Amino acid sequence: MTDCVVSDGSAPQSTKGIRMRPSRFTALGLALSALSLSCLALSCAASDEVPDAGTGGSASGGTSSGGRTSTGGAASTGGVVGTGGVVGTGGVAATGGITGSGGRVVSSGGVTASGGSASGGVIGSGGRAGSAGGGSGAGTGGAGGTRPGSGGSGRGGAVGSGGVTGGSGGATATGGTPGTRQWPKKFFGNITQRGQIPSNFTKYWDQIVPENEGKWGSVEGTQGKYNWTSLDKIHDFAKQNNIPFKQHNFVWGSQQPSWIGGLSQADQKAAVEDWIKQFCTRYPDTQMIDVLNEPPPHTTPPYLAALGGAGSSGYDWVVTIFKWARQYCPSSMLIVNDYNIIEYASDNSNMIKLVTAALKAGAPIDGIGSQSHALTTASVSTTQMYIDKLASSTGLPILISEFDLNIADDNQQKTQMQNLVTMFWNDTNVKGVTYWGYIEGQTWETNSGLMSSSGTERAAMTWLMQFLGR
Repeated sequence: MTDCVVSDGSAPQSTKGIRMRPSRFTALGLALSALSLSCLALSCAASDEVPDAGTGGSASGGTSSGGRTSTGGAASTGGVVGTGGVVGTGGVAATGGITGSGGRVVSSGGVTASGGSASGGVIGSGGRAGSAGGGSGAGTGGAGGTRPGSGGSGRGGAVGSGGVTGGSGGATATGGTPGTRQWPKKFFGNITQRGQIPSNFTKYWDQIVPENEGKWGSVEGTQGKYNWTSLDKIHDFAKQNNIPFKQHNFVWGSQQPSWIGGLSQADQKAAVEDWIKQFCTRYPDTQMIDVLNEPPPHTTPPYLAALGGAGSSGYDWVVTIFKWARQYCPSSMLIVNDYNIIEYASDNSNMIKLVTAALKAGAPIDGIGSQSHALTTASVSTTQMYIDKLASSTGLPILISEFDLNIADDNQQKTQMQNLVTMFWNDTNVKGVTYWGYIEGQTWETNSGLMSSSGTERAAMTWLMQFLGR
């Protein structure tokens, strides 16, 4: 009998245990046996062609990687051929979404045994596949969910176990769309303070936003001349400390370059696109971007008509800028950011109207930012109702993007902080919180600071750090 092991690409093993009775035809019998073994070896080698593993597109192992393109998992080799058996076929490819598959998983199933036992195949890697040697294993597919990179993992099928009959391959692992972006883990961050990053920043916060340094008017005060000095420092600080960096912002009806109003519509459109392109070229790994800040009726960009105006959707100009942001910053989560949307019914409804119409028209919006400046006396239940309404009506997650509590009394500030932050942290619709300044005398709101310039913490700050375990 001959055992051929071809699943790992090695040559067939030598014959073993072939016994022949002595006779005068021994020489002839040996020659015939050698010929038979050669044919069998060729047959084993030819029957074990393993399809090549496809590249993963935009997904890394089926899990969103934040935008970096990587290859998918390599195809694993087939199972061991049992006595007289043939190699069982593997599972079908595990897809990771529209643009990036989680690696084309080619897993081998069990094998057919004839007169002996067969070992199960090993599941292929690609997606995060669990290996199985004779048993069954389940691999994860691409990122799931209805929004880019925001869902859970699809489950791969289990490898069939070996035995007398060949095991069946895994079922197709379903993924999300498109698997190139993902939200960072839930964070509680802050902003730069008067253009500086305090030395104690990372002691308290695990995400950073430029307060003013990322606004178009701060970067391109003179047309065609970009000053990246301040943004470079903030971006580099985030990378060095391994915390998310959120850009604030691309398009707004305020703090825009003074020269934009004097251009023709064609030149205005080209200038906005170039601003987005230049930022994304310099900082392609930016995790989150406020693409649109405080849309009408709160503020209106002077170049709205140049971007397409209302158009057929009512928000064609919004679609334009989000498509540019996705084109030039494909790895970033794209956000529309506004105030009063979890405080007042009319603003909440207006945001839902804008987002649903823009999404329908093709705008790749990934999340909604709620500034949350007006929660000093807000009811927790009402605030959560507005958060969840935004999420359920649009299908998008929420960021508490500019939270502060303008309360002079320490105990009152602490109580409101406890009530709101506990809800934010436990609401699964909320992806993260950014508090808008923390050093007294350097905050946008007069009494929203959480500690003195000398480092003395207010009661709300002490509670917050205990709650966050920092």
